[in-house]
Amino acid sequence: MPRQTTRATVLKARALRKAPPLPEALLWSELRQVNGLKFRREHPAGPYVVDFYCPAAKLVIEIDGGAHDMGDRPTTDAQRTCWLESQGYRVVRFFAADVLKSPVDVAQAIIGICQQPQ
Repeated sequence: MPRQTTRATVLKARALRKAPPLPEALLWSELRQVNGLKFRREHPAGPYVVDFYCPAAKLVIEIDGGAHDMGDRPTTDAQRTCWLESQGYRVVRFFAADVLKSPVDVAQAIIGICQQPQ
């Protein structure tokens, strides 16, 4: 099977890691302290860069701000989710406002999902 992630996607992921939005930075500070589970941030997955990824659970975590409700974003987000799921990933989405309110609660919810059987 040919590699689906391109060099451009990898470079984009690296650039995104350098300046994460506040909700993602707060969540990352919680997820990187989890014992037993490893997470990656701004992880290339095929043609996409996902906000967070837990390889052990094959779980993609997306943090959606207000822009995800505008224009064609709902459609493109649905297409992205469909493609990721077709590749065997589980996808969960959280609102950025919820992460800002309580990054600890969102991190705990993510850990719970990771611990569920696939």
